[in-house]
Amino acid sequence: MTLAKWPWIERRFHFDFPPEKLPDLIERVRGAPLRIEAMLAGLPEAKLSESDGRGWSIKQNIGHLIDLGYLPLKRIEQILTGERALIAADMSNRKTHEASHSDTPIKVLITEFKKERAALVGRFESIPEQDWGKSALHPRLKQPMRIVDVAYFDSEHDDYHLARIRELVRMIK
Repeated sequence: MTLAKWPWIERRFHFDFPPEKLPDLIERVRGAPLRIEAMLAGLPEAKLSESDGRGWSIKQNIGHLIDLGYLPLKRIEQILTGERALIAADMSNRKTHEASHSDTPIKVLITEFKKERAALVGRFESIPEQDWGKSALHPRLKQPMRIVDVAYFDSEHDDYHLARIRELVRMIK
C-alpha cells in the first residue's frame, strides 16, 4: 500500500462532528511527535535521509510538518478574530524543498517537532469551549473550518505523513 495512490491534495474532508470532539483531536496532535519517535527508534541516522524516489525522506517529512507548524496557529487566530477566510498553505511546499532537513540530526528534528506541537496543543487548550465551533472559510476546500476542524485537519495531515514515514521505515528494515 502506498500513499501516492491518494495524494493529500486530492483528499476532501467533512467537518461534521461536534465541537466537543476537540479534546480527542488535541490528543492526536499531542501524540504525533511521540509516534514518530517510537517509529524511528533504533534506525540508523544515515538511512533517515534516504528517499525511495517517490517523495521526501523521513527527515524531510518531519521537517515538512515543522515547516507548516505556523499554519494551524495562524488559522486559529484568524477564526478567533472573526476573519472570513483563512490563510492558504503554500501547496508548492517551497520552504520544505529549500530546507536542509535531510542534513539535520534526527534528534534536532524531533525536538523541534515536539516544541512546535506543544505550542499548538497549548493554544488549543487555551480556547474557551464556546469558541470551538467558530469558523472561517478554508481557501482550497471552499468550506467553513471551525477550531475543532483545524485540529482534525492538522492531525489528519500529521497522520498522512506518519503513514508515509512508516512506508519508508519498512524500506529501511
